Amino acid sequence: MGRGREHDGWGSVLLPVGSGCPRGRDPPEDPGSPRGPGIPPRTRDPPEGPGSPRGARPCPARPCPAPLPWRPRLRREAMAAPEGREAAGLELRAAIGFNGHIPFGLICHPNKEHLLYPLGCTVVIQDMASKKQVFLHGHTNNVSCIVVSRSGTFVASGQVTFMGFKADIILWNFWKKELLARLSLHKGKIEGLAFSPNDLYLVSLGGQDDGSVVVWNILTREAVCGSPASARSAGNTTIIECSGRRDEMFVTAGNGTIRVWELDLPNRKIRPTECQTGQLRRVITSLKIADDDNYFYAGTSSGDILKVNTNNKLMTEYGPKEKFSLGITALLLLKTGDLIVGTGEGIVALCKGSNYKAMKRIQVQGGVTSLTCRGQGHQFFVGTNMCQMYRINYTAFKEELIAACHNEAVHDIVFPVGTSDLFATCSKNDIRVWHTPENRELLRIVIPNMTCYAIEFMKDGKSIISAWNDGKIRAFMPETGRLMYVINNAHSLGVTAIAATNDCKRIVSGGGEGQVRVWAIGEKTRKLEAVLKEHISTVSCIKLKKNDQECVTASLDGTCIIWDIVRSIRKQMILANTLFKCVCYHPEEYQLITSGTDRRIAYWEVFDGSAIRDLEGSLSGSINGMDITSDGAYFVTGGDDHLVKMWDYNEGTVTHVGVGHSGNITRLKICPGNKYIVSVSADGAILLWKYPDFS
Repeated sequence: MGRGREHDGWGSVLLPVGSGCPRGRDPPEDPGSPRGPGIPPRTRDPPEGPGSPRGARPCPARPCPAPLPWRPRLRREAMAAPEGREAAGLELRAAIGFNGHIPFGLICHPNKEHLLYPLGCTVVIQDMASKKQVFLHGHTNNVSCIVVSRSGTFVASGQVTFMGFKADIILWNFWKKELLARLSLHKGKIEGLAFSPNDLYLVSLGGQDDGSVVVWNILTREAVCGSPASARSAGNTTIIECSGRRDEMFVTAGNGTIRVWELDLPNRKIRPTECQTGQLRRVITSLKIADDDNYFYAGTSSGDILKVNTNNKLMTEYGPKEKFSLGITALLLLKTGDLIVGTGEGIVALCKGSNYKAMKRIQVQGGVTSLTCRGQGHQFFVGTNMCQMYRINYTAFKEELIAACHNEAVHDIVFPVGTSDLFATCSKNDIRVWHTPENRELLRIVIPNMTCYAIEFMKDGKSIISAWNDGKIRAFMPETGRLMYVINNAHSLGVTAIAATNDCKRIVSGGGEGQVRVWAIGEKTRKLEAVLKEHISTVSCIKLKKNDQECVTASLDGTCIIWDIVRSIRKQMILANTLFKCVCYHPEEYQLITSGTDRRIAYWEVFDGSAIRDLEGSLSGSINGMDITSDGAYFVTGGDDHLVKMWDYNEGTVTHVGVGHSGNITRLKICPGNKYIVSVSADGAILLWKYPDFS
């Protein structure tokens, strides 16, 4: 660390305070100083005693004058706004995303006007006509199942939680969009939920570590009774479905088990009867009970359909002879008695007759996980595990894609210069361009089996440059997505960060091996200008100065380096005991802010690389992304704590907190004009937050 230096215990390098040391001098006040006007003063923790390692020690060269005024670091107070006020909440404007991996997660409301689906720890209610969204917040972890009552009044959603802890079921009022009750009895996970036909009871099924069925009284919000879901000799029960007419009957099914249950309310018991399937042994993956309660259909992982009589509990028929590939994952029973079948292969088929022959079939992208009917069945919706939503008309039987989103972690998000109406995101296999006012996908650029780690709009708007894990830099046309050029072998361990100069003549890229490379971009030529070898691990972030002569690179090796990219030399190096994930220039370009795995937000001098201030940015988990407003008054951060936080730059305090992500936030951006904050996460979600009004 060098002679006469001290360590503050968090990895940042601190020098003795006082004008006798170059890093302890009083902050200059004239506007022409290197620190510039309006830049916050240096702050340090107060000394803890004469012999304390964190106290001020005199410089050996000469005695120090009185130390600077102290400003304590923010620790637990990081969530509090100035003057002791609690940080306000960020308003979630829209969510682009749909968790298609949850079985039966897409539901059309009985009023035929709304779709309900889970996204992380949120339940989204979307108006089909206006696309307006309402969010039901209340779960502390990912939503695992969702159901709507037959009347449409109640919505119930269950979640996953940690092993041994109770998983909540939340009962919502659909019309008021409010939480009615939190029901906690199951442990680990809620596998399935079902409402009785007259909204008297809610039946819940616990996950593999719980294995129980519980009947809840909706009026009193209390458990009536419970029982183990399956016999010890049988496998796990994964599906639950209530009767179409009787409140006291429901069916459960799973691996080698199909049970019809009867509720004995006076004795507070539920009594199961095992259904007999003869020699057949099947894993049941979907259930549908007929409206008259005389029989029900069960789809299996083997790709066939079983029809079971509800009265005598015997299987009456099964088919088809040609089984559906990858199993039947969703069923829809129409009023005509026909079946709509969704399969793991992505086939949606119309089956008729006792032999269940497929009369019509269409192919969708990804395995079908949800089928939901609108009205009498003239129209239905399909959800897939590729996080796509389709609308299908029964008569035409043609699919129409109505919503799509990333189904893998989103690694980066960028806005073009000067516009907030468009932004681009990148993930595994693709880059997507979105229209902000309508939350609609405009363009998809697909490179199969490759992962894009970073993207950037060229300042002239003529190309999108992208960094890929195969070591190539690819440039695409923003309107059509046509490939313009490829820089092969740009980095040996994949390209992990990228930035472009304002004159669009150079690209600076960072790689997994730690090298920073400068490329000259001509009309028809791409030439390597310089290779900067200082980092010894992955380059995670690159930011350029406005004059195109200097850039800063953050790396997982615990260094941030400020480079002169004209002379290709290092100007300053910042060391800290962390893996740097993100770095930002203050708009005045006299200071930097950095963050990473140590959960700290650090302010640094660009002039000499010295530390100015150190804040606790998160109580748990790494900080992966940050962005600063064009005037430098506020900045936003996000990371593994799943929270979007807005900070006052000068005060170093949190002003607003956004709760909505369920995956680790990977990047976030404030749009030009300060209309929105867009955050992306490892679960594929893109959340748009309304920029707070500070007036």
